[in-house]
Amino acid sequence: MNYSTIYVGMDVHKESFSLCCYTNEKETAEYPQRTEAHYSKVLNYIEAMRFHYGRNALFICGYEAGCLGYTLYKQLMAHNVECVILAPTTMLQQKGRKRVKTDKRDAALIARCLAHHDYSPVYIPTEQDEQVKEYLRMRSDYKQKLKELKQQILSFCLRHGCIYDGTKGNWTQGHLKWLRELRLPGLYADILQEYLATYNYYIDVLERTEKQIEAFASVEPYADDVKNLSCFMGIKTLTALTVLTEIGDFKRFATAENFASYIGLTPGEDSSGGDKNYLGITKAGNVNVRCLLVEAAQSYCRGKIGFKSKALKARQEGVSTQVISYADRANDRLRRKYYRLVLKENKNSNVAKVAIARELACFIWGMLTGATA
Repeated sequence: MNYSTIYVGMDVHKESFSLCCYTNEKETAEYPQRTEAHYSKVLNYIEAMRFHYGRNALFICGYEAGCLGYTLYKQLMAHNVECVILAPTTMLQQKGRKRVKTDKRDAALIARCLAHHDYSPVYIPTEQDEQVKEYLRMRSDYKQKLKELKQQILSFCLRHGCIYDGTKGNWTQGHLKWLRELRLPGLYADILQEYLATYNYYIDVLERTEKQIEAFASVEPYADDVKNLSCFMGIKTLTALTVLTEIGDFKRFATAENFASYIGLTPGEDSSGGDKNYLGITKAGNVNVRCLLVEAAQSYCRGKIGFKSKALKARQEGVSTQVISYADRANDRLRRKYYRLVLKENKNSNVAKVAIARELACFIWGMLTGATA
């Protein structure tokens, strides 16, 4: 019997793949097989399955988004095998409190979701977006390591009775000079020197990466969009470039609300019958973009409505009047909304900041999709 379309579910791990086939004609998973974690094994499996399903059958493979990223997808597509990466949160889940979870069952579930279209596909970024995104994430990792190292140095000094009494706070030039001039006994001095040497290394790395990020943002296809996004308060080169590379094509979101929902800034809901119960934000989707927009929202928590700083005016130089007008309207609206939520409606400041971040995401979608009128 010849089959038109065969759906191959793949439960992929670092060391092994679990494969199976599913057809709408039989509505059951069959021919399960466990292989080594290499794309060639998938090609061999598909070739073997042609004996059962016919030489002209179309095979569509799919696997859940996970640690393997886009590598397997690109390898299969390069060999003319159609492949889909499924978003796990959108897949049809097995119901029931008792559940037996095995790789074989997971592969069957993936194949069934493929056949019944009970999933949403993961967006595949361009090669350039993927490389720049990984570079930005590397920079973020170093930033986190520097933050942890600073705390370790402060804790070390505190344990040995060294407390900085400067008026301008820690990690200023005065504080760093104080650290370098500390005289500690014995091995403690060597420990502090190693800490400070590591601190200087991280600072040098971050300075180099920031220069490289500025270079990325100054060329196509990012230059214009980075410049436009920088017209918003709280958004500079790093945030703008991160949003662009993490999201990719903004036009895949039909509405601004869909984009805000995608990055997890919309409230959840647990309602039944006539009872409505709204929860906190879903925190679904891209955590990097969500955190950056919440940080950017803090810029709207101070200053007069309508006021533009010198730094913001400098970032808006050379940008079209239409974009500046759109960004200024957004800035005024968001700042006014924050004051209303906190001062008039007595909302918690953190709740208000998240609400501002959600609306800022909507304005960003409007700017990058051309809805700036």
